[in-house]
Amino acid sequence: MAALVDGEPEETEAESAPSRAGEGDLFRQSEIAADYVEGLLDILDYDGDIDELVSGGRPVVEVVGGRLQNLVGQRGATLEALQELARLAVFRQTGTPSRLLLDVGGYRANRRKELAAVARNAVEKVKEHGEPVRLEPMSAFERKCVHDVVNAIDGVESESEGVEPNRRIVVRPAD
Repeated sequence: MAALVDGEPEETEAESAPSRAGEGDLFRQSEIAADYVEGLLDILDYDGDIDELVSGGRPVVEVVGGRLQNLVGQRGATLEALQELARLAVFRQTGTPSRLLLDVGGYRANRRKELAAVARNAVEKVKEHGEPVRLEPMSAFERKCVHDVVNAIDGVESESEGVEPNRRIVVRPAD
């Protein structure tokens, strides 16, 4: 199920080369994305501190500030769109697809905690009743968070089903 875990198509070895880029290349991607996001903040007249870093083998841009909830949007929809725009900005300058992760106001860290609780609750139900549990539709980021929690627990497994924007996770007893 590796192709489904992160909500992105499975990569061939040649396609995965960008994700194995050196730390310097990844940091450059985060700098490009940070410059792009900073330009957006200027246009919107929003104040925010921007950090560029590399974490977990991928470029990361974190925006922290007071009045940023509009950049997250309902259930992170605006944040997902901004992340894609930042990835396109990186691609335009480097010619290389990016796995950039954008976070605004700690939304992703908070959402990870919420999703871990949802995943543990689903696992508990599956273990108690022995029946599959279908979760609500989620973004690729959200599905990855849930898959990570479920995959760390013995006796259960998870897979994604459906088509965006209604793609969801099914947690079931392991075979």
